[in-house]
Amino acid sequence: MSRDPWVWQADVLGWFPEVCNFKIFEVDGSPITLGKIIVGAALLFAGYFACRRLARLISNRVLSRFEIEESLKYTLETIIFYILMVILTLFILRLLNVPITIFTVVGGALAIGVGFGSQAVVSNFISGLIVMIERPVRVGDFVQVGDLLGTVRHIGARSTQIVSADNTNILIPNSVFLESTVINWTLSDDVVRRAVNVGVAYGSPTREVEKLLIQAVNQINGPLKHPAPLVYFVDFGDNTLNFRVHFWIHQNGPLDMRQVESDLRHQINQILSEHKISIAFPQRDVHLDTASPLQIQLLNSRAP
Repeated sequence: MSRDPWVWQADVLGWFPEVCNFKIFEVDGSPITLGKIIVGAALLFAGYFACRRLARLISNRVLSRFEIEESLKYTLETIIFYILMVILTLFILRLLNVPITIFTVVGGALAIGVGFGSQAVVSNFISGLIVMIERPVRVGDFVQVGDLLGTVRHIGARSTQIVSADNTNILIPNSVFLESTVINWTLSDDVVRRAVNVGVAYGSPTREVEKLLIQAVNQINGPLKHPAPLVYFVDFGDNTLNFRVHFWIHQNGPLDMRQVESDLRHQINQILSEHKISIAFPQRDVHLDTASPLQIQLLNSRAP
């Protein structure tokens, strides 16, 4: 015979208070029950999204009124979020009547976890805070880490997201920015110097080549007028007279840099061709030292 659903429901409701009051451990005479852990986790989960939204709202409504750059605005928004999360955590502990000394227990467990392999997570989290406060790398900066070039899109608690020239998203642990050499192309400003090499044939008028190279830089979009471009006659090569063109541009990303360099090479090729100056290529002279003159015989390819 099936049981009455009302009886079954009453049995479940009777067990529910006992499950919620099940004591996990005790801190300073205050029991930490399963119900407190469940309610605290639920409040913390909901509060996380509320704090994130509130931090973004403060950034958009308050910080936007001040004349601060976007990278600093993002850093302040992240710090506000962390402060709100700390306040939320303390409020939940107070609401559930959990003593603050629970952090001693949690800290001891965390220390054991660090000893068993979570030191990398803690290191990256602390490194992320240092990066956001010290700001050697900011959101929007164009950076180089090893062979990787890209723009910083997001600085998180554990890793930093960089977008490469191929539009691939690469996650780099925050500790890398403090432990290895990082080139920040736009830390102080976005003006960088670039160079393009060109070799002309021997016998070319070097002073005229210098003037034409400067003229080529001034005829394309991208290079700055101040500082002015520079041309150096750098060396006598095996087959070429080597020149190097230096110019300054606003660095907004790797594609912009490559586009300006490509445009300059096109312009150099065009302007040198117009003035009958050859861009040299490797050549070799072959000298035959024979004891007697060479015999040359012409063959008729049309013969049957």
